[in-house]
Amino acid sequence: MALAMSLLPSVAFAQGKIVVFAAASLKNALDEIATTWSKDTGKPMPRISYAASPALARQMEQGAPADLFISADLDWMDYVQGKSLIKTDSRFNLLGNRIVLVAPRDSKLTTVEIKGADLARALGGGRLSMANVESVPAGKYGKAALENLGAWNAVKDRLAQAENVRAALLLVARGETPLGIVYATDAAPEPGVRIVGTFPADSHSPIIYPAALTRDSTNADARAFLDFLRSATARIAFEKQGFTVLVRSSPAS
Repeated sequence: MALAMSLLPSVAFAQGKIVVFAAASLKNALDEIATTWSKDTGKPMPRISYAASPALARQMEQGAPADLFISADLDWMDYVQGKSLIKTDSRFNLLGNRIVLVAPRDSKLTTVEIKGADLARALGGGRLSMANVESVPAGKYGKAALENLGAWNAVKDRLAQAENVRAALLLVARGETPLGIVYATDAAPEPGVRIVGTFPADSHSPIIYPAALTRDSTNADARAFLDFLRSATARIAFEKQGFTVLVRSSPAS
């Protein structure tokens, strides 16, 4: 997997740009929010590197420069906090999400029962696309849900694991796999797939996206951008993509 750090030009800090490490599933909403913030404030457009949360966390651990980190689960934020890589007092839970089962747009499948052997039968001779089930949040949520619904043993040897949830979605959209497990927020805007099943909320732990400033951030605008993520303007962008906003909106700034 290519390092997300490779997306960051070495002059980013010198130019005063905020550098954000963010879970891949945030791209649509966060791109819109960053554009709005830059236009409203006249500040340089934040430089956002999207990748799987574990990849970003490990890059932070290796010294990759960033001002903000937004993870797709609590575990990887806990990980960087345990390494003293974030400013703990800046951390908060920003968003919630759901996982869904998707099929290619032209699939004959309309609904799939995600229990027992039903999912395996729906796969036919194909594979189930998921983000890596051992480390990537979307994959871990999906594995937990499949285990709780009694479907894991029937499909565990028929997985097509991807480096992040967007890559898993692409496998389905291209018709390379007949089914995939992704976030609802990724499935909704993708014209190449349709949702054929929704996982019960109690089949996995709550999907929570925490955000925080990094320990080494010295950019004076970083906290302002972090605060903007809690604004009413940001809320509209997040909710438009299907996220649940977990913080009370503050006045846009």
